[in-house]
Amino acid sequence: MPCDTAPMIEIETPRLVLRRFRIQDAAPMAAYRNDPGIARYQAWPSPLTPEGATDQARVYSEQDPEQPGWFQYAIELKADRSLAGDLGVNLHDNRLQADYTLAPALHGQGYATEAVHAVLGDLFRRGLHRVSAECDARNTRSARLLGRAGFDLEGRRPEFTLNINTGEWTDTLLYGLLSGRWHTLAAGSQPTAEATGIQHQ
Repeated sequence: MPCDTAPMIEIETPRLVLRRFRIQDAAPMAAYRNDPGIARYQAWPSPLTPEGATDQARVYSEQDPEQPGWFQYAIELKADRSLAGDLGVNLHDNRLQADYTLAPALHGQGYATEAVHAVLGDLFRRGLHRVSAECDARNTRSARLLGRAGFDLEGRRPEFTLNINTGEWTDTLLYGLLSGRWHTLAAGSQPTAEATGIQHQ
């Protein structure tokens, strides 16, 4: 689907807009993806060149969130329209399950939690039964985020993932969140970052 004719996809929270990637997102995406503190726990090749970032932004801009496969949300700050990171959702063929991954550019301000809650709310409102996530066992920040979002730790795979940038074999933590648990948590205490407006046009 050409990026100039792709339908608008937006999920809004009080401070963020999660939207389709644009080609102009390439430079800021490369900047945070090349941050050693962020890249350390991720699977993408580093460093990401300007050309590679442009190609990646183009691929992201053409994805379809309603079809099986990956859709990468650009996380934009409402305050200054800067790119605060990206969040990927991999919809399974049955359209009832999904995996997600997150690359935040800003830490310690609650943006990642806000973005994750918003996307989870959207997915479960669309009828998904389960969302899964994995993280490097050393990445305690991501593990805490998954716990705050309601995910259950379901297992640990020793030396399961090969980091292509460092050659390290790392342990992987496995998490899962069922729709019933999400709706129970939301009914008891609405996440502060629940999406306030969702547009799939």
